[in-house]
Amino acid sequence: MKQVFVFVVVLALVGAVAAYGHRALDLPVRQVEIHQVVEVPEGASFKETAGLLAQKGLIVSPFWFRLLGKFQDAERKIKPGEYDLHTAMRPIEILNTLVSGRVIQYSVTVQEGLTARQIARVLGTTGIVKEADVARLVSEPAFIKSLGIEAKTLEGYLYPDTYYFPKRAKAEDVVRAMVSRLRQVYTPELQARSAALKMTEVQVLTLASIIEKETGQDAERPLISAVFHNRLRKGVPLQSDPTVIYGIPNFNGNLTRKDLARPTPFNTYTIPGLPPGPIASPGGKSILAALNPAPVKYIFFVSKNDGTHQFSVTLPEHNRAVDHYQKKGAKPGSRKAA
Repeated sequence: MKQVFVFVVVLALVGAVAAYGHRALDLPVRQVEIHQVVEVPEGASFKETAGLLAQKGLIVSPFWFRLLGKFQDAERKIKPGEYDLHTAMRPIEILNTLVSGRVIQYSVTVQEGLTARQIARVLGTTGIVKEADVARLVSEPAFIKSLGIEAKTLEGYLYPDTYYFPKRAKAEDVVRAMVSRLRQVYTPELQARSAALKMTEVQVLTLASIIEKETGQDAERPLISAVFHNRLRKGVPLQSDPTVIYGIPNFNGNLTRKDLARPTPFNTYTIPGLPPGPIASPGGKSILAALNPAPVKYIFFVSKNDGTHQFSVTLPEHNRAVDHYQKKGAKPGSRKAA
């Protein structure tokens, strides 16, 4: 009788353990989805991760979850990061999520016409990366070279778009993603067009960045492009105010005649041709416009003070437009004149 009793007790214990194991390994904590954000720190052990999951109420037993990890040979395969998990997930689903690294992705939109420094600030405010890390990379020769770019900085190469990155992403990965997006936009067809115009990649991006800063009107981009192409062909200075502004450290928002006369590498009032590099990150429409100027003879344009411009072929035409649109409170940068 005693042996039977012991057998029954052992059998009951085994059954209880098996039932608990089934509960801990095969079933979710709840049938209802209650989401929890779990951050697995860099270098966290599997034991520590199991403890975090238990604290969040996502698993029944850290011990059984560790056994699952050992059985799946996953103890050293989980990825650090921030995860969106919920209580209706089975332990194996949670484990697979951690192993695959399906972390939370945060969106960040980089607008057209921002400088590399401004883009670094935008990225920094999201908490995705540190502003200082991005600012350092865009001027780091070895990193720039690793991207296959022959330029002193990555100004103009950080393509404006909406991106998705995990929290605390590596700055190198973020910058590479933005340059990679530019490569996707700057297609072989556009490269062929660039070659036909005898323009290098950096020249295209430089012109596109100036177009981007000169107008926000899509219909005007090819016209602005035509003005600059015509000026380059005639050997006339571009006289683009945004290039002057770019060359002024800590610009205060007030462009003066003295600024227009101050010689800097980016002052297209005083230097011939294009500046030495882009002044911002151009969008796809400005890149297209730089490579496809409108078939017009315009040499000048002046702001109408409503976001659009008046274009002219001759200087007398241009002066009349300046007198009409800018005679009251004319700004130094309100015109393009030879």
